[in-house]
Amino acid sequence: MFKESAARLESANREMEGPEVLKGFKLILRALRYRNYRLFFGGQSVSLIGMWMQSVAMSWLVYRLTASPMMLGVVAFVNQIPSFVLAPIAGVYADRWNRRTMLLWTQTLLMIESLMLVVLWLSGVVHVWQLIVLELFAGLVKAFDAPARQSFVVDMIEQKEDLGNAIALNSAIFNGSRLIGPSLAGVIIATAGEGICFLINGLSFLAIILALRAMTIAPRELAAQTTHVLQELKEGFAYIYHHVPIRTLLILVSVVSLVGMPYVVLMPVFAKEILRGGPSTLGFLMAASGIGALTGAFFLASRREFNGSGRLIPLAAVIFGSGLIAFSFSKVFICSFAVILMSGFGLMVQMALSNTSLQTLVDDDKRGRVMSFYTMAFMGVAPFGSLLAGGLAHRIGAPHTLLLGGTACVAGAVLFAKKYPSVL
Repeated sequence: MFKESAARLESANREMEGPEVLKGFKLILRALRYRNYRLFFGGQSVSLIGMWMQSVAMSWLVYRLTASPMMLGVVAFVNQIPSFVLAPIAGVYADRWNRRTMLLWTQTLLMIESLMLVVLWLSGVVHVWQLIVLELFAGLVKAFDAPARQSFVVDMIEQKEDLGNAIALNSAIFNGSRLIGPSLAGVIIATAGEGICFLINGLSFLAIILALRAMTIAPRELAAQTTHVLQELKEGFAYIYHHVPIRTLLILVSVVSLVGMPYVVLMPVFAKEILRGGPSTLGFLMAASGIGALTGAFFLASRREFNGSGRLIPLAAVIFGSGLIAFSFSKVFICSFAVILMSGFGLMVQMALSNTSLQTLVDDDKRGRVMSFYTMAFMGVAPFGSLLAGGLAHRIGAPHTLLLGGTACVAGAVLFAKKYPSVL
């Protein structure tokens, strides 16, 4: 009798829990009810795995050829500096042009760059200057790709209340791919070489290109182009300057990007010199960051409302910076894995919430320009940080460089929280 009652109780509990679990998944994945976003989500899921594989392979190839932390910084710098210079202008065109068409062009050009790396690798003679030229080309393309991509999310999501969820899911696939891509890259580099990673990335662009072509996007009303590009750029800058919440968010994003995000550039140094590992160690460290970031993305995607989430932004920046500080002291792989996972969580939550807040605050006719300044703050400032990190690592060592960066992130977050407690 007791066993039968227990069995009935357990069955009832399962029936009650099942719908709740289902509701939880529907809540997390609610942006996928839009067909265009489902296509984008699927195409990006494939393409971004290839992108992370190429990123790890490029870092390892540069370090294998030069054994120079400084050169790692230089290569990262030339890839990212175009976003700082050109992203604001690209944002004007993202407001003027069809964003899907822009993305089709940028993704095709990035595919060509990856295939050129394959040809170079197959030739058997690879020089660092060649890699620098190709990374510069990719950076120029990404300067136009990022503002268009950030702004395009709104074109795919029909109801604005689901925008925060879509941005969180974008972050989830970005960081989920960071979990898979570097791990695969570590194994492939060790067994077949960096060129296979470049090839996989090149082919993976087909997924997002086909997805974009399959979309049915409602025509967006474009303003008559009666003003000069520079005039529209000036209008965008003035709009940001006088909009205190937007301006403040961009400042914090810039600080974290400058002093914190270059930790990725120094990962090969930590993997090889500090932890005494190889390509697989590098892959696992990058995957740890991806696990943390993916956890943060699902944490955000599970939130019903994004109003009032601004208070989490400085807290997330503190978590990120504290993780970098702990990582700088670690000489044990499992400890390094754990604290870089923590950093990945903090960075993802801060950047995704900043993105969501900006997309919510901005007027629609200035979305491309504001998101271009976000790209400039997020990606464009990073090259200066990469160059700075490479130079400092050459002089004072990678651990001390990361210690300084993490401390600066924490200090910036504390100042943000104290000076602007009610910005959002």
